[in-house]
Amino acid sequence: MQTVLRYSFILSLTILINNLSAQIEKSESAGEKLSSIINQYENLDNSDQDKDTKSSWPALDAESLEERKQHLQSLKSSLAAINPEKLDQNKLVNRDLLSLIVDNELSEMAYESYLFPINSEGGFLTDILYSIRGKSVTSDEEFADYEQLITSLPAYIALRTSHLEAGISANKMMPALIVKNTMKNIEGILKAGPSSSFYLDPLMGDKSRESSIELLLKKLVFPAYQSLYDFLEQEYLPKAPTVIGVSQMENGKSYYEERVRYYTTFDISPQEVFDTGMSEVKRIRSEMEAIIKDLAFDGDFDDFLSFLRNDKQFYAESADELLKEAAWITKRMEGMLPKYFNTLPRMPLTVTPVPEALAPNYTAGRYSPGSYKNTKPGEYWVNTYDLPSRPLYSLPALSLHEGVPGHHTQIMLSSEMENVPTFRQQMYLSAFGEGWALYTEFLGKEAGIYDTPYKEFGRLTYEMWRACRLVVDPGMHYFGWTREEAVKFMAENTALSFREVNSEIDRYIGWPAQAVSYKMGELKIRELRKKAEFALADRFDIRAFHDLVLSQGSVPMATLEKMVDEFIASN
Repeated sequence: MQTVLRYSFILSLTILINNLSAQIEKSESAGEKLSSIINQYENLDNSDQDKDTKSSWPALDAESLEERKQHLQSLKSSLAAINPEKLDQNKLVNRDLLSLIVDNELSEMAYESYLFPINSEGGFLTDILYSIRGKSVTSDEEFADYEQLITSLPAYIALRTSHLEAGISANKMMPALIVKNTMKNIEGILKAGPSSSFYLDPLMGDKSRESSIELLLKKLVFPAYQSLYDFLEQEYLPKAPTVIGVSQMENGKSYYEERVRYYTTFDISPQEVFDTGMSEVKRIRSEMEAIIKDLAFDGDFDDFLSFLRNDKQFYAESADELLKEAAWITKRMEGMLPKYFNTLPRMPLTVTPVPEALAPNYTAGRYSPGSYKNTKPGEYWVNTYDLPSRPLYSLPALSLHEGVPGHHTQIMLSSEMENVPTFRQQMYLSAFGEGWALYTEFLGKEAGIYDTPYKEFGRLTYEMWRACRLVVDPGMHYFGWTREEAVKFMAENTALSFREVNSEIDRYIGWPAQAVSYKMGELKIRELRKKAEFALADRFDIRAFHDLVLSQGSVPMATLEKMVDEFIASN
């Protein structure tokens, strides 16, 4: 009898072990399958570059697009077949992020968004500038590759021109306003001329190499820019719509709905975004009016905005003064970072002016990521064009957002992540990245950065600016608002200069739904912090919380919420 029982026990144990082994095998199989899919995706990008003879310009001809579409659809099916319950947390993030990337790219292909590749800041032309400024040419091999890059550029510009031409027939065109701004950008490039072009910057002052590239610019590149300009002026602009919203395009409303879901990473409608914006505008307006009251200002809200926009005490007298103030704010905040973070990036941050070719139609500031590969530091770009439109009272919020602990901290930590796929290091989700950067503007209040009522008002006007985006972006693209209505709404509710208001509205017109990501992401991050503070009480550690939020790079908001829930449970 004991023998039978012992045999039964051994049999049961064997079955249990076999079942566990089978489960482990399945788990390993799911992980291995995901790794294979990720490799396929990353090799797909590499093969596109190889196909383009190392030029690094995107392969966007019809054959390449169709081939890529087939590959992406195959990857989508493979990802859907993986059981997420068989993946650990890190691999689950890999799967969710890759699924988001693939779904978004297929959606953009389905709508043929490559047929309208321009925006107020230049669109694909600005992408070219970013690509060039990110390079450093120090060897003969690198110079040979750079010559090939420049030589292949006219063909790429011609391809994008053909896309714009096809967009005319497909009723997928950018409005006349965006076309005119793009033409201004091209005018700036042509006016600078080959000898002062940003294309010479990567050559590190090597006169011989500069001479060779300058010759290619004269013979090939600048004529290509001129041809694009002529096409826009003579063929595209006369047919461009005057209505500004993307809903004027074929299936534009459904396209905007999809863009809202992608940029926020929420399943949310344009109406819900609009309503959230109106609520936030009301809340922030009350805080702004409280500051005006505390200052005992003699006048109403509009009078105070006029005072801020016109009083010379709030504006730098020179570009150097503006840059030095931005640099001081940045260094001051850097000294406080150990109070709020355990882990900080190795990459240094520098403060530089916005490139001259971009400045007239550019925002007040922007972050240009550093590169360990190209030995390039992170750059906080400050727009020194038209100084009377660059108020000092909003500079602290801008500096925290673009520099530290905003974009520089988040993006560079992401690039330093180990044991993650390459696409994770390079990925940027607007709701996360911009939401984080806006959250850090609020963090500056806790750090004491806004040490005058005017700077605090500047912070609030930046927060109001992002709240207004939730109103004006769907207003223009979904509810039929005119540009004038959008400008009026933002000008009446923020202390932004009129130049900034107008350049921002133009940016939203050319980039549907991206602008709503900032405030929606920030609201979620602040909500999750409050959740953790309430649940953990005196066990809440602000440095551990910030390290957690930045630990996985860009993630969808739903993924971040899961991470915070696990953080709460484990503490």
